[in-house]
Amino acid sequence: MEAFESFVALALEDEGLVVSESVKFPVRLPTRRRDYAQDQTHGYEVDLVGACAERLVLASVKSFLGSDGVAAAHVMAETANETLRRRYSLLNRPEVRGPVVRAAARRYGYRTSQVELRLYVGRFATSADEEKVRAWARSQRVGAGSIAVHGLADVVGVVRRMAASRTYRDNPVLVTMKVLEAAGMLCEPRGA
Repeated sequence: MEAFESFVALALEDEGLVVSESVKFPVRLPTRRRDYAQDQTHGYEVDLVGACAERLVLASVKSFLGSDGVAAAHVMAETANETLRRRYSLLNRPEVRGPVVRAAARRYGYRTSQVELRLYVGRFATSADEEKVRAWARSQRVGAGSIAVHGLADVVGVVRRMAASRTYRDNPVLVTMKVLEAAGMLCEPRGA
């Protein structure tokens, strides 16, 4: 599990979900062959899967910490760069996300109306990119409704609260937060 995914997994657990990492779902799509029709099956990865009795959460996690950040044009498939668009196929390609949601519902015994699709972002390229991604995600319909977008502050806020608990849990992220707090090196969130 990638480091930011560990934070997101804790946030999902805080919602009462049991969390599994990196699950692939097969999706059959037509190839680009022009001489004859042919389909090919690809495995599309969901970074984290969270489950409880009444819902199933499929989470795509993009940290982009230490890089330029998540760009709206890439998420919304509004770039000519196919490589950048494909990073977000689970979100921006209905011919992928629909079959993945249906396959996840079948595999785990849920109705598609119980399956939520979420995007967790560590860093957006700009605040304008964040606004565009959030607005676009609200307009998309899949499974239980629109695509939910959660930013770094959302995730870290939950993890900080979890780390403040006096109940010890041997989790690297929670222990790191406790160590930083004990050393006086954990600052208050901006705007607090």
